[in-house]
Amino acid sequence: MTYGIHLHVSGPFACFTRPEMKVERVSYDVMTPSAARGILEAVHWKPAIRWVIDSIHVLKPIRFQSIRRNEVGAKASYAAAKSAMRRGDVNGLALRIDENRQQRASTVLVDVAYVIEAHFEMTAKAGPDDNPAKHFDMFNRRAARGQAFVQPVLGTREFDARFTLVPQGTPTPVPEETEGLGFDAPRDLGFMLWDVDHDTPGKPSMFFRATLTNGVLMVPQPGSPEILK
Repeated sequence: MTYGIHLHVSGPFACFTRPEMKVERVSYDVMTPSAARGILEAVHWKPAIRWVIDSIHVLKPIRFQSIRRNEVGAKASYAAAKSAMRRGDVNGLALRIDENRQQRASTVLVDVAYVIEAHFEMTAKAGPDDNPAKHFDMFNRRAARGQAFVQPVLGTREFDARFTLVPQGTPTPVPEETEGLGFDAPRDLGFMLWDVDHDTPGKPSMFFRATLTNGVLMVPQPGSPEILK
């Protein structure tokens, strides 16, 4: 039995930052698989499972807006914090936030809605009490109640994601209006971030050539030759 899930997510703003844009934030046209995985892990995650994104359904027109955001230019040093803990003194840890604040332009998505289609795989860390049915039920219960370990976000922390479970057997939601969505022909989205390889030294980023077909982004599965480092 395949334990697949469908999760509807939406929000007024989203920013799935393109890594090639160094200083200014510019969003991809569509939610990335890594961002989708982050939302699912916020709802339910254990070392025993690994989420795999199958596809992302786009339910609203892809529209961009330029805004300016305040970003902090510095953060507390880990080494300084560890040193302060050893000596029992917090002197020197204060950050002058006003002096380190930077205002940057961002190109973000507005009024977004997606359906994440995914499944999970058991990992080597699964114990004797772990089984797919158990984690499938746990995810469904938490998602149906709107529960999450941390607030799911649409790319960046300030853009909260609203989420609802699409029950098993229910048709996948489709756009209410197709006119103007630009889904009539395949849309080449270029190279998109698939995920980060945390098991390889240096944690290289992995990419794939993304195409939006009939409003659906099909995501390559782990180990696929379509995934490039």
